[in-house]
Amino acid sequence: MPAISFQSVSKNYHSKRNRPDSDIRALQEVSFDIQPGEFFGLLGPNGAGKTTLISILAGLTRASSGRVMVHGSDVLTDFASARRKLGVVPQELVFDPFFTVREALRIQSGYFGVKNNDDWIDELLASLGLADKANANMRQLSGGMKRRVLVAQALVHKPQVIVLDEPTAGVDVELRQTLWQFIAKLNKQGSTVLLTTHYLEEAEALCSRIAMLKQGRMVALAQTSELLKAASSNVLRFKIDSEIPKALADKARITGRIVQLPAHNAHEIEQYLSAIREAGLVAEDVEIRKADLEDVFLEVMARKVGEQPGVAA
Repeated sequence: MPAISFQSVSKNYHSKRNRPDSDIRALQEVSFDIQPGEFFGLLGPNGAGKTTLISILAGLTRASSGRVMVHGSDVLTDFASARRKLGVVPQELVFDPFFTVREALRIQSGYFGVKNNDDWIDELLASLGLADKANANMRQLSGGMKRRVLVAQALVHKPQVIVLDEPTAGVDVELRQTLWQFIAKLNKQGSTVLLTTHYLEEAEALCSRIAMLKQGRMVALAQTSELLKAASSNVLRFKIDSEIPKALADKARITGRIVQLPAHNAHEIEQYLSAIREAGLVAEDVEIRKADLEDVFLEVMARKVGEQPGVAA
């Protein structure tokens, strides 16, 4: 039995024009399963439908059609059972300003009928670097500390499935490391993890399998290793202090001084470097590397919706 099963899930939002042809399609026939114990990544640009899909999973939004199951429990017809099996860390910093951290965790436990779990609460506080904030009021915490509390609240009832929606957005390196060490530990102990993130290096390092959404449709589904193997090119990377020729810029990924170009073979690499020399420019720190998940992501997103992506199981 899958830990999570999305079955032909669609979501339409009615526009103010009240015309069927002007409805907004947030999700279109999205189907995939996540197996127990998987660390699964859900990727896509802003507006692709990731948060809508998670909202449907958590019962916060109702799908227009399709079905979603959590360990066999339908999120609509068996909501209470499905919700007990889920621990969701939302994007937004939502907190009650009237309670301390420990009180907030005890109250969250009560929502799921869990009592006398102070030992687990203490473990969560220690593992997430919150032990010295246990008696602090929530409104006194920094943004990063509040996000740690959100993670603890999602885990306080020991859910079978952990859903992380952009959990490290805008947080410091220390929290990222602390969070991933703890989540990886829980995953090794059998918890299923569903992660959405814009930090693709995190997804590449953590997720064994990945789905990609674009404009509400699934455009890739494969083992992370298979996605990387299927990348159509290596990458030529160098630093430069001036603008590169437009013909190269149109193909390049440029971050400050760093330029990265897809390179299918040695001849193409030499063409790129010749164009740089002919423009009177000097490339520094030249290297060739294998394509990473960000390269694969950009390649998949560049395809037209509806093109066959070579989806793998």
